[in-house]
Amino acid sequence: MSKLSKSLIIFLICTLLIIGGMVSLRIKKNSGPKRSMTGNQLAPVEVAAFETGPIELQRIFSGELEAMAEFVVAPKISGRIERMAVDLGDTVYRGQVVVELDNDEYVHAVVQAEAELTVARANRAEAASALEIADRELNRIQKLRKSGIASESQYDKAKADQLAKSAQLKVANAQVVKAEAFLAAANIRLGYTRVTAGWSSGDTYRVVAERFADEGNTIAANTDLLSIVELDPISAVIYVTEKDFGRLNTGQKVFLTTDAYPDEKFDGIISRIAPVFRKATRQARVELTVKNKDHRLKPGMFVRAAVVLDQVSDVTIVPFQALTVRDGETGLFVVSENGKSVVWRTVKVGIRDGNRVQVEGKGLSGQVVTLGQQLVEDGSLITIPENKKENVLSGQKG
Repeated sequence: MSKLSKSLIIFLICTLLIIGGMVSLRIKKNSGPKRSMTGNQLAPVEVAAFETGPIELQRIFSGELEAMAEFVVAPKISGRIERMAVDLGDTVYRGQVVVELDNDEYVHAVVQAEAELTVARANRAEAASALEIADRELNRIQKLRKSGIASESQYDKAKADQLAKSAQLKVANAQVVKAEAFLAAANIRLGYTRVTAGWSSGDTYRVVAERFADEGNTIAANTDLLSIVELDPISAVIYVTEKDFGRLNTGQKVFLTTDAYPDEKFDGIISRIAPVFRKATRQARVELTVKNKDHRLKPGMFVRAAVVLDQVSDVTIVPFQALTVRDGETGLFVVSENGKSVVWRTVKVGIRDGNRVQVEGKGLSGQVVTLGQQLVEDGSLITIPENKKENVLSGQKG
């Protein structure tokens, strides 16, 4: 390599080093410490007026609707379904016949039992007549015996005959009772062919929720045929954690919303609170009772339940974004009376309701900084945009 080439390379390297140094100095100059909005500088901020009034702590729990009661219709006997009197969604009243089974066999059993009862009653009448004859014969022998005409053996024979006829009557009476029992049982089995919806308590009317069989099916005894549910009132089930459990009480009001009716709220109350927590989720089951007169709410719907856990009145309220933390303490920047500077006030935070939060402390009146807290310190000068002043004033007038 020639001396000229070496000199050129050295020149280029030196030039690059000089340029790099100049760029580094410019970067350091531009990245120097920024001037804070303190002293005589005015920090632009947005403010809001302090509010005084009530505020409540509300929680939203997700849950599911369930029927308050469910009655499953099932026959006590086997047979072929002759007729289904109701279908899915139909209204059913207590005691209504909902399914009829083929009853030919059971009608025949009733006729047979009636015939056997007739025979038993005829046998009882015959036995009663025979006993009456035996009684008269015994009385006649007793009179002849007193006159010395009838012998002792004749009397014994008449007495034995009378006792036998009395026993036969007792047997006939028992046979009648037995035949009557058979007839009653046959009628009961015949009645089982008419399956009724016979729940014992709750609403007089319910709704068919599910149907498990069709006409013509041959089913066994105790086979599920229909599911009938009570929809007014309806039950909602939510699960709560230990944090909220202690603030819930039976009888407490709740408001439910569902995606099916997004613009409506449904009133309800807390009816039951489980005394134990589930180990898997560490949550307790809470049941709500909700009015459902028009049956618009259905079991299985997803709902959101709003519960007021706490409520206070006549407290100081500020927008949540007004809160800030300085040196580990939560507080607010309160606008001074002349509106030109701010004062730092330490506060205790209470109930939060959406963007509104309860605060407690000294000197909380007038206006509070809601935007621009990072630009100010205790005593900093501020400036409030004119349109923001107008909004605050109009809010105070309202």
